Amino acid sequence: MNLRRKLSLLPLGVILMVAGCAETHKVMSFGSPDPEGAQKVWPALPDEPRYRYVGELIGEENFIPDKQLDRSKVTRFFEWLVGFSGQSDAPVVLQRPQGGMIDAEGRIYITDISRSAVYVFDKPAGQLEVWQNCGMGERFAAPIGIAQGMQGEVLVADAELHTVFRLDSKGNPLGEFGREILKRPTGLAIDSRRGAIYVADTHAHDIKVFNNDGSLQRVIGQRGEGEGQFNFPTHLTFNKDKLYVTDTLNSRVQIFDTNGNMIQKFGERGLSLGNMVRPKGIAVDSRGNIYVIESLHDNLLVFNSEGDTLLAIGGSGKGVGEFYLPAGVWIDDQDQIYIADMFNGRVVILKFLGSSQ
Repeated sequence: MNLRRKLSLLPLGVILMVAGCAETHKVMSFGSPDPEGAQKVWPALPDEPRYRYVGELIGEENFIPDKQLDRSKVTRFFEWLVGFSGQSDAPVVLQRPQGGMIDAEGRIYITDISRSAVYVFDKPAGQLEVWQNCGMGERFAAPIGIAQGMQGEVLVADAELHTVFRLDSKGNPLGEFGREILKRPTGLAIDSRRGAIYVADTHAHDIKVFNNDGSLQRVIGQRGEGEGQFNFPTHLTFNKDKLYVTDTLNSRVQIFDTNGNMIQKFGERGLSLGNMVRPKGIAVDSRGNIYVIESLHDNLLVFNSEGDTLLAIGGSGKGVGEFYLPAGVWIDDQDQIYIADMFNGRVVILKFLGSSQ
């Protein structure tokens, strides 16, 4: 009887216990698809750089073995014993990322409309999770907007299910709201101080404001081209008592106070730097700079707080600093900017380096 045969007669529990003790620990890395990618900055030298390329998120490949805890000979031995060949199914990857957020523990949540799921890049645990269930016996159809709720829960707006879903930190359903009210919810933003949840209802051409219990509080706007009116609004962000809305088919951004009054707008159609044709994702950094995804021209546009154009990053392609129909953008507390590069199936990360201005 050969060695593998003899050892295979050991109780399965013993084999699994020993193999489990040698489990490989992984860490999350942004990686770099280009050897020179880490040196990519905007604007280009000799101008003073304001942004630096950090890396990208694509899926399981972002999780690599910790060099200090790399798998041991014991692990490889038990793989041989149970007949594990080292081959696995194709890695789990992003398909068509739409939007995202980052929680207090550093987990990165990304909605994916093609996979009909939420991807959770769990940095603390060193693993990737894919959440497909949004309710008891129900799965996501077209998740787009995502935001951190006021009790730490995760809120996800599903455009096709006409609903905002609540999930706990493990992806377990906690409830829902808006199913009988919303037509096509997309963007989400939270005013935790006042207990307000803002939802961009794209096909209703308005912003619906819900209380934390899910009851409708008020509606901002209606269809039109005037101040405070919308034409297919899509993405939202809330920052320092201001609600920012990408008024997509009006090719502009509108900014509202907490009472729903329009206080500022900028953007217009055109071919010049800073013009908008199909604005989508929007975010604001710690300096008050405003970031807008210009999806048609594959750009990330940077504006100051007054709406003046500062910089355009991008262009069509799949290389470092290029995009293909990008969608959402969001920012962490370190002023790292995450861009959902939708048709390249990735999230690109840039670092804001500050400004001497």
